[in-house]
Amino acid sequence: MARSGNGSRIGALSVAGVLAGTVLVTGCGNDSDAAGPSEGVSSTGSAGAREQGTQAVRSAYDRTAEEDTARVTLKVRTSAEGSSATANGEGTVDLDDGDSVMTVTAEGQRIEQRVVDRVLYQKPPEGQAPGGKPWIKIDLEKVAARQGAGGQSVNDPAQSAAFAKAIDDKDVTRKGTSVIDGVHTTRYRVTVDVAKLPNGSELSKQVGPSLPMDLWLDDDGRIRRQQVDMTVKAATKATVRTVLEFSDFGTDVNADAPPARQVTDMTDEVGKQGRAQS
Repeated sequence: MARSGNGSRIGALSVAGVLAGTVLVTGCGNDSDAAGPSEGVSSTGSAGAREQGTQAVRSAYDRTAEEDTARVTLKVRTSAEGSSATANGEGTVDLDDGDSVMTVTAEGQRIEQRVVDRVLYQKPPEGQAPGGKPWIKIDLEKVAARQGAGGQSVNDPAQSAAFAKAIDDKDVTRKGTSVIDGVHTTRYRVTVDVAKLPNGSELSKQVGPSLPMDLWLDDDGRIRRQQVDMTVKAATKATVRTVLEFSDFGTDVNADAPPARQVTDMTDEVGKQGRAQS
């Protein structure tokens, strides 16, 4: 199977996670940072080291996608107006096409979640889904198109490879090493030039000219953790931290869409809400 561009599918869960997390803007309570300090932290600033780090970061998406599938955990923390709330998820993801199966816990409630062919399906707690059906459906591509890609392109699996193109040598700093789930990793901090991303001019109006991103790569150059921090300027100014961790490469993924008769399509409602916030 040709792998050119398949790394662009890394991070499929992040779209769904941000959607789940941003509805928690009005949640209460404080939450600690998702990613802890690195072990043996040291910055490496030489030109040669930066170039080596840049090459490692740029190739990481494709190297991870070569594993086809993985187990993933997700944490999205959304903070606004002095309050914060967290959504946690765990499941499996197809790193090639972006399909996934997850369980998300937010505000003490569990939501079954699937992404199939770039469509998000969520099953809220019984009796809470609109339309009297157990599942809701959100077409992620349609929402992104209607919002001019908006903040979602930051976490869109179809745009993840664009991060690599938006990073140059001066943007990469080696921050040391960490052990994640027993695996030795090297941490890199990068700055993403938003203008170089697809729809960058519109996106920069919402999240600013640059985004900080941290990547933890294992000795095979695969992503074990990715952290993106953004401040979204909408009706309510909110900061969103999204942390993905990958493990158990090669695990089975069984992502199937629910029966159509059990699904209420919420794509239009989500699109309208996004335009109103913009």
